[in-house]
Amino acid sequence: MLDGTAGQDLPVGLGFRPYRGDEDHGAMAAVRLGCVERDRVDVHSVVEGLPTAAEIAEASAKLEEPSKNQILVVLDESVVGYATIRWWQERDDTWLYLHRGYLLPEHRGQGIGSAMLSWAEERIRQLVKQHGTARTAVIGANAMASEQDATTLLRAAGYRHVFSLVELELGDLQQVPEPGSELPAGIRTGPIGTSHYRAAWRTVVDSYADRGFTQRWPFQDFVDTADPACWRAAWNGQDMVGVALCSIRRHDHTAGEVEELSVRTDQRRLGIGRVLLLDGLRSLREQGATTARLFTGTANPHRSYDLYESVGFRRRNEYARYRKPLARSTGHWAVGSVHRI
Repeated sequence: MLDGTAGQDLPVGLGFRPYRGDEDHGAMAAVRLGCVERDRVDVHSVVEGLPTAAEIAEASAKLEEPSKNQILVVLDESVVGYATIRWWQERDDTWLYLHRGYLLPEHRGQGIGSAMLSWAEERIRQLVKQHGTARTAVIGANAMASEQDATTLLRAAGYRHVFSLVELELGDLQQVPEPGSELPAGIRTGPIGTSHYRAAWRTVVDSYADRGFTQRWPFQDFVDTADPACWRAAWNGQDMVGVALCSIRRHDHTAGEVEELSVRTDQRRLGIGRVLLLDGLRSLREQGATTARLFTGTANPHRSYDLYESVGFRRRNEYARYRKPLARSTGHWAVGSVHRI
């Protein structure tokens, strides 16, 4: 059920209704397609591209109580927008409640985005009360740098930019260079087997120890999503010192992704990361991928851009994360877009 006041400020003929499951996925996919031109969406993005109805169904199935935490905006029963809420705990114990929304461009400029934003914030406050997380909870939202409507709405609503992700693409895996230097003495590389999973997970988790705004990643979640065909690791004796976790995208087998590239702190600047990255990229190529993508934080202290660009990656998109204190009151703004990502 929606809150009784939800949608009361929408223009005549428009309303909110709960998500109903399979019958909505095609219409939701159509909304996403309708936003592409106005928001300059990169349809091949691994951060947020253009999902199919099946992919929207998968994402909705992962939500907790999707009929309560996902709403649709309808005009005479036609879906013109929707919003979603999800949440997780970060490494510093912050509970982040993230809302994401989409609204067809022809319906912007009428206060609909503001009404969706108000619904999301009120619903998040209800969730925080239910979960007992008020001490560390914050409200979050995302917007691509190209989404001017969403950025304007969020800033007007009191959201502050806290970090960005930059997405890079290597357009032709046939052009992956050969390793230019040998590994340090005693270092070897190879595939990652199931017996190496905990060491690989620990290598990645430890690499985020000095970074903020990172989500907790339990070992079981790592195991549940493991896809090791293109994973590579480096060892010094029996000790794992670095990993490159690459994968073929499930819905496009010509596209690869570098999901993680991590080298232990005391082993950095020795060329290990470059060798692992190139090994992983060649593995993607052998599995049929023709292109590869990855994303990294703009505040990355290890200057990974230099490494990625040295092997041919080029910047494609930037995605900004915004936050707002839980206690700040919600107003109504005239900007007519909905928050994005």
